[in-house]
Amino acid sequence: MADSGPVSDLIGRSNRLGCDPRNTNYAGGNTSAKGTAIDPVTGKPVELFWVKGSGGDLGTLTESGLAVLRLDRLRALVDVYPGVEREDEMVAAFDFCLHGRGGAAPSIDTAMHGLVPAAHVDHLHPDAGIAFATAVDGEALTRACFGTRVAWVPWRRPGFQLGLDIAAIRAANPDAIGVILGGHGITAWGETSAEAEANSLEIITACQAYLDEHGKKEPFGSQKDGYQPLGPAERRSRAAKLFPILRGLASTDRRQLGHFTDDARVLDFLSRAEHRRLAALGTSCPDHFLRTKVRPMVLDLPPSAPLDEQLTRLRELHLAYREDYQRYYESYATPDSPAMRGADPAIVLVPGVGMFSFGANKQTARVAGEFYLNAINVMRGAEAVSSYAPIPESEKFRIEYWSLEEAKLQRLPKPKPLAGRIAFVTGGGSGIGAAIARRVAAEGACVVVADRDSDGASRVAAGIGGPDIATWVQADVTDATAVAAAIRAAVVAFGGVDLVVNNAGLSLSKTLLETTEADWDIQHDVMAKGSFLVAQAAARVLIEQGFGGDIVYISSKNSVFAGPNNLAYGAAKADQAHQVRLLAAELGGDGIRVNGINPDGVVRGSGIFAGGWGAQRAAVYGVAEEDLGAYYAGRTLLKREVLPEHIAAAVVALTSGDLSLTTGMHIPVDSGVPAAFLR
Repeated sequence: MADSGPVSDLIGRSNRLGCDPRNTNYAGGNTSAKGTAIDPVTGKPVELFWVKGSGGDLGTLTESGLAVLRLDRLRALVDVYPGVEREDEMVAAFDFCLHGRGGAAPSIDTAMHGLVPAAHVDHLHPDAGIAFATAVDGEALTRACFGTRVAWVPWRRPGFQLGLDIAAIRAANPDAIGVILGGHGITAWGETSAEAEANSLEIITACQAYLDEHGKKEPFGSQKDGYQPLGPAERRSRAAKLFPILRGLASTDRRQLGHFTDDARVLDFLSRAEHRRLAALGTSCPDHFLRTKVRPMVLDLPPSAPLDEQLTRLRELHLAYREDYQRYYESYATPDSPAMRGADPAIVLVPGVGMFSFGANKQTARVAGEFYLNAINVMRGAEAVSSYAPIPESEKFRIEYWSLEEAKLQRLPKPKPLAGRIAFVTGGGSGIGAAIARRVAAEGACVVVADRDSDGASRVAAGIGGPDIATWVQADVTDATAVAAAIRAAVVAFGGVDLVVNNAGLSLSKTLLETTEADWDIQHDVMAKGSFLVAQAAARVLIEQGFGGDIVYISSKNSVFAGPNNLAYGAAKADQAHQVRLLAAELGGDGIRVNGINPDGVVRGSGIFAGGWGAQRAAVYGVAEEDLGAYYAGRTLLKREVLPEHIAAAVVALTSGDLSLTTGMHIPVDSGVPAAFLR
């Protein structure tokens, strides 16, 4: 067993450093510790080396996220190192240095930690440190700020040779506490975990203090006339109008999810005279441009420009961006390079409005935006004391299309059936709607839970997961203004809408003579009118995105079955059922499929039945309310009770791809009611 001291100290240090964005970005950097354990084979002490594994995050690191290697075997690799031209081969060799079973896969930075002769090593990506690393005279700035206490390492792609370089600098500078890595970040060390952490923080703090003391007031230039930010409400409104179009453009090669931020630092950058020049230079730290691509797409119009003019220009810029990215790829690709992964931008900057970032899932999109905010901070620091000078495009390409990065991408799990989809579920705060929201999220979709009951909607969304997976919005589907606001909220949250479920409903069981005008109106307002309003607002977004989508109506067996004491409900459901056919015919040309589901007898877990409908229907059929589910099941062909989860499964069946050529269809989920067979 290992001495728990080095490992527990390493985890604590990693979490403290990783939870502060001033120290490093999400999943960026790595930490390590060296120590002694008893080899279970020999029973003798063995020197080990624990290092954060590939793909982990320092702020949330646990022991399972560490790779554990034999230090003697790792250092023996120096004797068989074939040289920088073949350094990638050393990554496979790390596997032969592992100690024991389990643990994370060693990362490309393993050599940096193992070869540096210090017990504890930190490699971090602080904005202040990268500002030094990307300044045109970064070496001189490092010397001015630190003297000989921190050394400068010229840019080198991460790998075995960089580990050798840093080890040599450490040996030649025994008083140094760390290094600034040109174009990249910082590395610090110590003989104890506390010393390494203190040295890391000293470098970061000193870099920031130097920038604060010596930096010029307006590193991005003066305010550009007409580029001041719009007001908060106007920014959000414009973002909601731009986002579906931008998401469609960013999904030209593969479907993307989006994230929007109007962070004050982004808005200030975009309001300044130098923002286009600096944005064109691209990002520098490998962690940055792997997430953001080499440069963003920037709208070159003021925020006062009309929406139509902005949209036209964005489409033009998108075509130009794709052509430029194709040039970038073709300029540096070799016969061994991985295929181009897509030419669409990951970051779109709109002056006066904010930043739109895109990725295969919401977390990736959000993190891409966070990384570009890091890049803005870096540019601000570098320009404040020098000139921003990122690494060359050729070096960016060597990392972006590195075979090791490609291998990491290939190890990612296969996407779930609804990955990349944004679902909007009405009546999602309880019953069938809640079951649908949970199931589509489980199949990979992001979900907006919409309900008049904000407490129910928020509980369901929170139960599904965090804001990268689910959010909620209060919405009365009978109110066109509220529906439009709810769809806008979905767009701003995730970038658009792909899968709309018209599930909101209620029911009152009365005879014709007992049914009041108010009874009739409320049921038609919620189900017939509400479905129309939601479908209309969502269809605008679906059409703007340009890649189709799904609208699913949760109708009812009662849309085709004439039961007693059910006039208003049955008529409203019949209205919904015909909306399915009408909209399928109208929206098919835009690739939008519209289908319906006809449930029956969903008693357990149903919001409608719990709200009084169950007691009313039980009275109609002369059974106890607690026996109503069994009664419904007993009159079906399959003799099985229908549950909300069965309706949710039908939604997934309709939308997950296997029925991609089906539209205008109603699927009964009623356990078999012959009187409701579709003809």
